Amino acid sequence: MRAEDLDEVLAIERASFSMPWSRGAFLYEMQQNRVARCWVARDDTARVVGYLCLWEVADEIHITNVAVRPDARRKGIARSLLGTVLDDARGRRFKIVVLEVRPSNNHAVSLYESFGFRVVGRRRGYYYDTGEDALVMEVALRGEPVPPGNQAAR
Repeated sequence: MRAEDLDEVLAIERASFSMPWSRGAFLYEMQQNRVARCWVARDDTARVVGYLCLWEVADEIHITNVAVRPDARRKGIARSLLGTVLDDARGRRFKIVVLEVRPSNNHAVSLYESFGFRVVGRRRGYYYDTGEDALVMEVALRGEPVPPGNQAAR
């Protein structure tokens, strides 16, 4: 992700979340947070169609944000981003990947489960817009293969 991607990223963010990150939040992650990494996926016209942000802390990856353009959903973009990140993390010898997800986000929960994530906890009232809990999901990285079709641009 580059600063010039932010107009497209913010449009996706606002269309995807009731509590969207601000431009400043993305800039902070990209320019000041030394443990943060952000990737984008592009279509054939170089348009940003999805993104994934994470933190690398010790031997752990914490996925902080994943979203796909509404008109590009259900086409494998999030799967591709996630698969690329997991492959990269395995290759760099990270041990675990963790994330939080709304229990009501069935598509995301199913996607994460397809990569071997499992629910390991719950954060009560995590989403302050609705008071909804967050499921804490994690997957241990042991070098197992990632499902096919998982390639994303960085």
